[in-house]
Amino acid sequence: MNAAKTLLPVAASLLLSGLLVSTTATAADAPKVVVSIKPIHSLVAAIMQGVGTPDLIVDGAASPHTYAFKPSNARSLQEAKLVFWVGPGMEAFLQKPLAALGTNATVVELDDAPGITKLKFREGGAFEPHDDGDEHEASDDHAHDHDHDHGEFDTHLWLDPHNAKAMVAEITTSLVAADPANALTYEANQKTLDDKLDALDAEIASTLAPVKDKPFIVFHDAYQYFEHRYGVRVSGSITVSPETIPGAQRVAEIHSKVTDLGATCVFAEPQFEPKLVNVVLEGTAAKSGVLDPEAATLPQGPDLYFDLMRGITSSLKTCLSAQG
Repeated sequence: MNAAKTLLPVAASLLLSGLLVSTTATAADAPKVVVSIKPIHSLVAAIMQGVGTPDLIVDGAASPHTYAFKPSNARSLQEAKLVFWVGPGMEAFLQKPLAALGTNATVVELDDAPGITKLKFREGGAFEPHDDGDEHEASDDHAHDHDHDHGEFDTHLWLDPHNAKAMVAEITTSLVAADPANALTYEANQKTLDDKLDALDAEIASTLAPVKDKPFIVFHDAYQYFEHRYGVRVSGSITVSPETIPGAQRVAEIHSKVTDLGATCVFAEPQFEPKLVNVVLEGTAAKSGVLDPEAATLPQGPDLYFDLMRGITSSLKTCLSAQG
């Protein structure tokens, strides 16, 4: 009896040790995956749940528009088996590092994912047409802004859950190809994530329905995909590109636009200069709010995408509803 009691803790210890070894081996077998920015990292992390955790390059409150590549990022790319990014239009800083360091990895450019909807850049920060006599509706595909040096289309693709689903399909396909031993887990996670994205899409549409006709101004033109999906009325932006600080003339133009349109809200972004928003608001009845399209203020992880989209929705609903 005493011998049996003595052996029980030993057996339990051996069993626990075996489980730990097994778990460690599974984790070690997971491919090294690196992702460029938080919204995409969230989708990849959701697909990889139960297998591994991807590395993130642009972490914390950093923006891909102004990011400085770090030595730790270089190490991650050198070790990567898979790298996911939107593409050179969004993460221009990654082009040279990928060419130099990502040579052993499969690099997946998600702006090329099958089923992705792409929208051309609008014609200017306030969306005014060029002097060509053309008229444009909010739903048109505008000619790209020639001041933009990021290509011909807006790369904030994830702000439409339908695009997120297209990315998720491409992410899953790439992970299965790189790591077929965990294919069933990746595919099951994709099904769960697709269902959650469908529910999120319906939730956002319902939440914004009462305020979608109220015009508002954003810091930079990052919201076309959200606007087209949910019918909200972005009437202009303070700057065409977040890398370019607008001059006094641009700020005056937007100030006039807020007054002329009766825009109800002007939204800042956490990474960029809030004083510009205060100048635009001065002397108007518009309120201010904050939108975070790149998730600068959110902790990374599989839930971030949903927190990001709900955060934008809540900020819009709160500010626009306050105007009656």
